[in-house]
Amino acid sequence: MDAITDNIPALLHGIGTTCLLTILGYAFSLVFGTLLAVCRVSPIPPLRWAATVYVEIFRNMPMLSLLVLLAFGMPDAGLLLPLFWTGVLALVLSGSAFVCETVRSGINTVPIGHAEAARSIGLGFFGVLRFVVLPQAFRTMVQPLVNIFIGTVIGSSLCAAVAVPELTYQTQAINNQYAQAVLMFLFVGAVYLCLAFAGGLVGWLLERRLSPTRLLNRHTTRIGAGA
Repeated sequence: MDAITDNIPALLHGIGTTCLLTILGYAFSLVFGTLLAVCRVSPIPPLRWAATVYVEIFRNMPMLSLLVLLAFGMPDAGLLLPLFWTGVLALVLSGSAFVCETVRSGINTVPIGHAEAARSIGLGFFGVLRFVVLPQAFRTMVQPLVNIFIGTVIGSSLCAAVAVPELTYQTQAINNQYAQAVLMFLFVGAVYLCLAFAGGLVGWLLERRLSPTRLLNRHTTRIGAGA
């Protein structure tokens, strides 16, 4: 246990960096992935084609290959970015492709009649998405988005390959000194499990709160109280 107790500050720093990588990578993936999904369902063909090409490239590219390509390719191209932000960029490029497909699939679950009814009262393309389609689609997207969050947590560990001082990198450095690989990586696995479980719990609570049955019961209760 000395390997852990003697290096608590380094491990806490690694956990903090992992959390920051995950939060930034996931947040930007949600924003960019949603924009990509809007392009994928857009009536403008060039936007659809560009978004499709992007998704097919980054959804099928291994995360480690993308990290190495960015870490070594960008300096060669004259683009200097701190390694931490290189890791965030890789997480966003990869994660946004999966978010895009999740959002697009969620949009496709909304009955087309709802969108047509919204257009009939004068809403444009973006108005239909914002006020009618996306709020309904979000209920079906919660669990897939949680899975993407868990993938982001796990994917952040690959940033150790380009010397980002997150949890896995710190653990490797400590193991090089203490040679207690089993203990150290059991500890790391437990930390990642806790982070993934926390994300899953938030997703479960959201899914439960937004379930159609729960919303209907809440609405019925309000009507009964008003009567």
